[in-house]
Amino acid sequence: MLLIRRFEEKAGQLYGMGLIGGFCHLYIGQEAVVVGLEAATKEGDKRITTYRDHGHMLACGMDPKGVMAELTGRQDGYSRGKGGSMHMFSAEKHFYGGHGIVGANVPLGAGLAFSDKYRGNDNVTFTYFGDGAANQGQVYETFNMAALWDLPVIFVIENNQYAMGTSQARSTSTPDLYTRGEAFGIPGEIVDGMNVLAVKEASEKAVAHCRSGAGPYVLEVKTYRYRGHSMSDPAKYRTRDEVQKMREERDPIEQVRSLLLTGKHATEDDLKAIDKEIKATVNEAAEFAKESPEPHLDELWTDIYAEDTLPQETA
Repeated sequence: MLLIRRFEEKAGQLYGMGLIGGFCHLYIGQEAVVVGLEAATKEGDKRITTYRDHGHMLACGMDPKGVMAELTGRQDGYSRGKGGSMHMFSAEKHFYGGHGIVGANVPLGAGLAFSDKYRGNDNVTFTYFGDGAANQGQVYETFNMAALWDLPVIFVIENNQYAMGTSQARSTSTPDLYTRGEAFGIPGEIVDGMNVLAVKEASEKAVAHCRSGAGPYVLEVKTYRYRGHSMSDPAKYRTRDEVQKMREERDPIEQVRSLLLTGKHATEDDLKAIDKEIKATVNEAAEFAKESPEPHLDELWTDIYAEDTLPQETA
């Protein structure tokens, strides 16, 4: 969680310096969600998410250097500098993106789960989307198919309560989003997304359900982002006092820090050493990104799928 926090803080700095262009959606405040869920995974499990994706990449073990290089549009990035903040992939880590279209990754996640169902293994796909995307029609088409085919997919609703900039209370008629699966016979539950141990416990239950062949599961994780929707969002739709209260009373990293200290699992010096090591890792990633070359012009023509439909000359 601390790696994600420090990495995102550095990404925000680089964006302010003009080294990261386009959109940049930070995960600060939501770290316990993906860390708790990843704690229940095994090799072969897949994950797919939307544009707030840097934390997911780091949690599943992708190299901070490659992630930061992609953020800055460099050749050594995970998508060779062509995807930027919202479109990174790693087949090695079974991470299938970063997707910029709200809700569009949800049917893709069901497709990933279908591939495992077809192969007859016990792998699970984690399909992440937000409270705003939970109102998209394609989500419910996907719920229907996933339920019909008993697909091993966990639909993770990262409910940070504001979608882009509209509170859930103003945009959504249902207070509990996990109940949206009930019409399709999909079980689910809600969990405190600021408590990493609670998320881990809930994710283990969801994973066991899917691995047993019982079909999909909906997990609504109530969380909170400290920054705006993206770096260009001043977040004037909520008060500073609200954000500060969450930071002081509910911060996911501070909760773990307190548990470690009060349980005598670590000392202040131990935690300072961890923070120092992580800051060094993040600074190294930033320097790597700055020194990485920009993509060569020839890269414009790679990774393009096009079918030649023109009539062919015959001899």
